[in-house]
Amino acid sequence: MANLLTLSRLVLLVVVARLFYVESDIAQLAGFFLIIFMFVTDALDGYVARKRNESSLFGSLFDIAGDRIVELTLWIVAADNDLVPIWVPLVFIVRGVAVDTIRAGHAAARGETPFGLMRSKLGKFIVAGKVMRIFYAVIKAVAFCGLSALRPLPEVWPWFWAIFGAAWTALTYASVYVSVLLCVLRGMPVILEFVYAQKEAIVRRR
Repeated sequence: MANLLTLSRLVLLVVVARLFYVESDIAQLAGFFLIIFMFVTDALDGYVARKRNESSLFGSLFDIAGDRIVELTLWIVAADNDLVPIWVPLVFIVRGVAVDTIRAGHAAARGETPFGLMRSKLGKFIVAGKVMRIFYAVIKAVAFCGLSALRPLPEVWPWFWAIFGAAWTALTYASVYVSVLLCVLRGMPVILEFVYAQKEAIVRRR
């Protein structure tokens, strides 16, 4: 069931990405609500997996892969629509490839979940801590929802935009750049602990 929720999120992603390119302002604004729904299902799949005793290594990897596909697609679509500079998705792509390669190799070698790589308390808090993961997800959700509504909202609800437009724009781009910062910050412990583990392995072999 949890894996089906992840799969449904990927199917919905195709619809959301397409809505960025339609001419109808109403249809574009629908993407705002669909993105909210996507992030709700992202929170639900882990909960469902725990409740139904369906937690597994495959499920963990599939969930991370699904999250990565969703966020990278939305960043690329946003850049293609000139809503964010191109370096923003490039940061997420480079960090995602590096970190996910390390995680996948670790999971395959030891049979542990992707977050099992973290050993230090600080690393566990930044990368695997529940509070940090929720905060990161919320910040990205705010960024994507805000970006999806930047163009259609002034046309559909001009009265709303006249009052809240400046605050909406500021919150959206603050969330974008905080997301970038957290992306880099949460990737560093994974890379550093991987390098440290490799050094330890070399010393033991000697």
